[in-house]
Amino acid sequence: MSWSWTLYRYIGRQFLLGVGIVFASFAFLSLSIDIVDLFNQTAGKHVSSSVVIGMALLQLPDLCLKLLPFAVLLGGVFTFVRLSRSQELIAVRAAGLSAWNLLAPALAVAVTLGVFAALAFTPFSALLLQRFAGLEARYIHDQPSQLAVSRNGLWLRQGNREQQSVIHALRVSQQGVRLDDVIVFLYGAEDAFRGRIDAASAALQPGVWLLRDAWISGVDGHPVHRANYELSTSLTPSRIQESFASPDTMSFWDLPGFILNARQAGFSANRYELYFDSLLVMPALFAAMVFMAASFSLRLSRLGGMGRVVLYSALCGFGIYFLGDVTQALGISGILPVPLAAAAPASAAILLGMSLVFHQEDG
Repeated sequence: MSWSWTLYRYIGRQFLLGVGIVFASFAFLSLSIDIVDLFNQTAGKHVSSSVVIGMALLQLPDLCLKLLPFAVLLGGVFTFVRLSRSQELIAVRAAGLSAWNLLAPALAVAVTLGVFAALAFTPFSALLLQRFAGLEARYIHDQPSQLAVSRNGLWLRQGNREQQSVIHALRVSQQGVRLDDVIVFLYGAEDAFRGRIDAASAALQPGVWLLRDAWISGVDGHPVHRANYELSTSLTPSRIQESFASPDTMSFWDLPGFILNARQAGFSANRYELYFDSLLVMPALFAAMVFMAASFSLRLSRLGGMGRVVLYSALCGFGIYFLGDVTQALGISGILPVPLAAAAPASAAILLGMSLVFHQEDG
């Protein structure tokens, strides 16, 4: 039977409205909690209220991105329950529309939301989160730089398979553009040691590190003094900061290039690759949320009411979130392949949700 596009558009609009209502509620609740938390962290540091509220607003898009799968899940529950209680679902099912036809508009909307969130929303949220990180370093941690430097100083690595340099500095300024008390270890192919450079300071310029008051030692160990010495580099100020940043501060479009550069320099990029793959499977995760929502809300009368439906849905949502945390830890540690770790939560949720819908529809 060919069903009118009017019906599909109506169900799609109702689903989008339900997701929007839940998402707006989550965003308001998250903003309120975050403002209170930031006021607690800045207590006694003489930070104005406008700065604190601005920091909360900068962090809000990233929090909303993390809560969006739950909004799709509970928004789907809200939509299907409302349509069921208004007898609309009963009328449509009585006319011969199967559960799969009923879910098609919601699935289309969910997948579209997932694509939009991954491709268009992450650059926006990443940009604002970078600004939040700068304000957090300044007002909460009292640090002039966002770079996390340990007691032993800063370590950087650059190069490719043919040659690499490991840079150590005791002090950092200007967001990693200037280093003081610098030691550079030079390596060739297959990690063959080629020498060492000790310098009073290093300044990052386009394509080179400008080392001042440098002592250059080869494999023989005999030092040669240079007032100025240029060490070629592919690093940029933004790339240095990205190497210390969380994956959330990088947009979908910047991640592939960063992962490639990190691998060429010998870094482990599992954390960033896992985040990139999780963005790729986000549309599938949102589709899984629709199946989970339908598996509970379409059998509302059997479960015993709205409260129990919401409870079961929330428990399943937290279960998927917990599974994602476990697979993420396994993927970062290298125990699981990164693509499998990223796809496991969405795959498990889709299989479970489809199984429950099959059971209800086909017995």
